[in-house]
Amino acid sequence: MLCGAICKCQFRSDRSSRVGACRANMQQIPIRAWLESQWRVTHSLIQSYLPQKSWHRNLSTTCTRCSKSRRLGHKRDLSEKKLTRYFVDHRRVYVVGGKGGDGISCFHSEPRKIYGGPDGGDGGDGGDIILKVDKQVRSLASLLSLYRGVNGVNGGSKNCYGAAGKTIYVKVPIGTVVKEDCTIVADLNHHGEEYVAAYGGAGGKGNRFFLANDNRAPTTATKGEPGQEKILHLELKTMAHAGMVGFPNAGKSSLLRAISNAKPAVASYPFTTLNPHVGIVHYENYEQVAVADVPGIIKGAHRNRGLGLAFLRHIERCRFLLFVLDLSVSEPWTQLQDLKYELEQYEEGLSKRPHAIIGNKFDLPQSKSNLSLLKERVGQKVIPLSALTGENLEELFLHLKELYDEYVKTEEAQNHAPVKW
Repeated sequence: MLCGAICKCQFRSDRSSRVGACRANMQQIPIRAWLESQWRVTHSLIQSYLPQKSWHRNLSTTCTRCSKSRRLGHKRDLSEKKLTRYFVDHRRVYVVGGKGGDGISCFHSEPRKIYGGPDGGDGGDGGDIILKVDKQVRSLASLLSLYRGVNGVNGGSKNCYGAAGKTIYVKVPIGTVVKEDCTIVADLNHHGEEYVAAYGGAGGKGNRFFLANDNRAPTTATKGEPGQEKILHLELKTMAHAGMVGFPNAGKSSLLRAISNAKPAVASYPFTTLNPHVGIVHYENYEQVAVADVPGIIKGAHRNRGLGLAFLRHIERCRFLLFVLDLSVSEPWTQLQDLKYELEQYEEGLSKRPHAIIGNKFDLPQSKSNLSLLKERVGQKVIPLSALTGENLEELFLHLKELYDEYVKTEEAQNHAPVKW
């Protein structure tokens, strides 16, 4: 009895404590609501006095006069070491066409129609991989080492054909040569030109395809064929009108900076240029002449000395050449002889193309005496100039335009479209 009384008292005490806690919570609820309402009012007042932030970016925060006088941001010139990471003229690409979708074997099912017949659809064809020339692309650096086509969708019932795989377009620059097993299979020289690198596989046939008079209930269905697999070697041959050829430190990069907006790296040590650069020379009537600068050539380059002759593929398609000689060295005519010999070792007849001889560094005192000796030994016109000071650059512009006009007339006489930038 004593234990029962104690338990009842304990139960009553617990119940009373719970009731008291509930009453306390009921009293705290209106207080919390009042505090939240006061906080909202205070927060709205604070936000009204603070400046409002706009999520839309203004085009200009200054007046019209100041905005017009503002200069454009100047791009920092990239060094030749950094440019090597962006310019790629050779790439090995593995392409695989998409697999075709499988056909399906099924029969038509409908109430009160027992013998509906076969209605299995065909699978879709696999997607192709196409190389497409884009004039905005200047290098093969954006290409991947593997391209795999999109597979076709399998066929469905009720004679539903599977969707074909989407075609993948790979953008390549103008002048890309495609080789397969050391054989040239495509030479892409015009904007928008296409070459199918790998065809997708054909889709499989459903059992509806095999329906015949002697076989009214075929159960045969074929699978989709795999796509083509190829290993392609892509090489870039720069499409330019003129190609500058010279020894290291002859001033080719400085000259290209002087006549165009190109910004190749310039330094006092040899082999500053490791990759070809193309600059555009602008004339009236919107005529543009593209000039390519290639790395320097030394004597014995055909024996893989220096940088070798592999980069000369960028001037294979140049219509005329510019031999840049250093007038400050003794016997500058020997440079011209060595350059022509190395060009003949790379490709026969390359040195016999229309060309101009440029004597650079004419601002140095020893160059003036070497100029007369060079004209006697060469026996043709020599254009003396200084890429550093800009002396006599007008004569180079005029002669370059003459070579370009002669090239255009020759192409039009042969009913060929001249390359224009």
